[in-house]
Parts: sequence; C-alpha cells; structure tokens
Amino acid sequence: MATSISYADAGVSIDNANIAVAKIREYARSTFNERTLTEIGSFGGMFSAMFPDMAEPILVASADGVGTKLKLAFETGIHNTVGADLVNHCVNDILVQGARPLFFLDYFATGKLEPDVTASVVEGMARACRENGCVLLGGETAEMPDFYPPGEYDLAGFIVGVVDKKNVIDGKSIAPGDVVLGLPSTGLQTNGYSLARKLFFEVGNYKVDTFVDELGTTVGEALLATHSSFLPQIGPLFEGVKYSDTDVRVPVIKGLAHITGGGFLENIPRILPEGVSVEINRGSWTEPAIFGMMQRLGNVSDHEMFRTFNMGIGMVLIVAPGASEVVKEHIIDAVEIGTVMEGDMSVSFS
Repeated sequence: MATSISYADAGVSIDNANIAVAKIREYARSTFNERTLTEIGSFGGMFSAMFPDMAEPILVASADGVGTKLKLAFETGIHNTVGADLVNHCVNDILVQGARPLFFLDYFATGKLEPDVTASVVEGMARACRENGCVLLGGETAEMPDFYPPGEYDLAGFIVGVVDKKNVIDGKSIAPGDVVLGLPSTGLQTNGYSLARKLFFEVGNYKVDTFVDELGTTVGEALLATHSSFLPQIGPLFEGVKYSDTDVRVPVIKGLAHITGGGFLENIPRILPEGVSVEINRGSWTEPAIFGMMQRLGNVSDHEMFRTFNMGIGMVLIVAPGASEVVKEHIIDAVEIGTVMEGDMSVSFS
C-alpha cells in the first residue's frame, strides 16, 4: 500500500498555523474599537467608513517593510520590537499628509512557522496599534518551506488613514524664508541597516552582544531601538493652534517629511514645490553617537551618511517663520535645523 503524504510532510503545518492564529487573535482584539466590524479569521476585515465630523474625508494608504533590521531580530532572538517598528513607520508615512491611522494589516512569511515567534512579532504590532489609536484589522501568515532560511521571516505592513480634505498637508505653500524644524529619532529607525550591519559586523568585527561605551549599550540593543511614532507630537497640531486669546485655530504646518530610506537628501525634496530648496545647518542638533561611530568605521562620506541615515532627525516639519516658536512650545523636542530658500527642490548643508 502506498504511503499517504500530507501537507505537513511537505513542510506546511496547518496545526501550527491554527496555534499561531489563536495566539494572535487576542493581541489583535486588544486594538479593536467601535468601528471594527469583523473578527480575526474573516476572509476580509470590515471597518466602518462613516466620518460624520469630516466634510470631505480622504483615505490615505501606505505599505512598507522593516528591511534588514529583521536580521537583528533573528540574531538577538528579540522579536517583539520589529512589529512596533513596522506600525510606527507606516503611521509616520501617512502622518506627513495630515492623516490619522484607521487600521493596519500585516503580512508575515516564514519557511517554518514557529507560533511563539509569530505571536511575539504580532504582540509588538498590537502594542504600537493601540498606542496610535489604530486597529489591527487582519493580515496573512504564510508558511513557505524552502523559501526562507531556518529561523528567518519577512514582514510587511499596510495602513489606511483618513484626513479631511481641508486639512491635507501637501507642501504647496512652502516658500523661501520658512523654517525647517526637526524631531529627534531614536536611532536608525528602520532604514540603512544593510550598511549599518556591514560597518559593525564586517568592518568593525563587533557582535550583537558587544557592549560599546560610546553607545552606552550593546550593538544589538542600539540597532534594535524602536522606530518612534510622531503622531502623539504632531497630531495635536493638525487642527491648527490658537494665538493669544482668540479661539480661532490657525494652521501652522506647511510640510512634513519622514526621514526614512534616502535620508535627508531624498525625502525632503519629496514635499518641496518648484522654486525652493532647503538648507540644513548640520550643527544645529546633537547627532546620536551611533552615526558618528558608523561614519568612522567605514570612512563614509557626509553625502552618503545623509542619503542613507536619518542622522538623528526622524521627522522634518516646515512652518512659516512666525509659527516656529509656537510649534516649539507644543513640541518640546523640536529643533530649528534649517531654512527654506529659493532653489531647485534640493537639500544643501551649511
């Protein structure tokens, strides 16, 4: 009699998938709100699209990944931060257009499903979703034998947010003389990790558990620092701010740039209208030690550093000259880092 071969014999365990979903379900439920209309496990996630407080609601969507920062999770065995990285990165990407997050979906793929690892990743996503007022509406967990090396996985996220049309931030009003403000990052965020890993582990011969006095922590901990969400700081300014004793709220943010892949040089021009450029004063903020250390390790040029890394500035705000002080009153960490000038939609340094 011929041997009966099952799906599990081919490397896919439906039982492990069910265990993973059971672990994930409670994390996802912890993010649900009154707009959530389906349970985890439905073919599609349903979310109420009623926005009675908005005249012209516009949906803003984005998709992204964590890149090779995942390698640090594999090497350290710490899996409950990369999910938060992913959510916060996506939140920031729609934040720059004035949108608040509504719901988030994820894609988790691995060669051999380990329910505890999957659950740890989703735990981080759920935590970040709760902190951002965002529903973890669903996702996909894929087990694909022979596709990924043992112990590794890939992760992607998809976010949908909303903004009233009159509050969209598009950068069109940016003009010469405007002030460029920066909000500090917590480290590399989620970009530049292929170069960072080469510098630390190949050039510098460090290990993930090597303690470095200059960093005040191990290399692994420094590189795994969680990507911050800037929604708590910037969100309250979306409806404008009050000046003096008036109750009228005046818009103050002309443009926002999330400093991700491409650093300063590629991301700031994305929000500039024709005829203007930005000049950055490099000495206007304190660059975290990790960037200087990497630059020395590889003798990396300034141009390459500012095109690859955020250099300690996670989000850039552009405001009118008269609004910079009131913005800094609302966002204590905001630092004036540059000026808008006439130009060709480029970034230069002084």
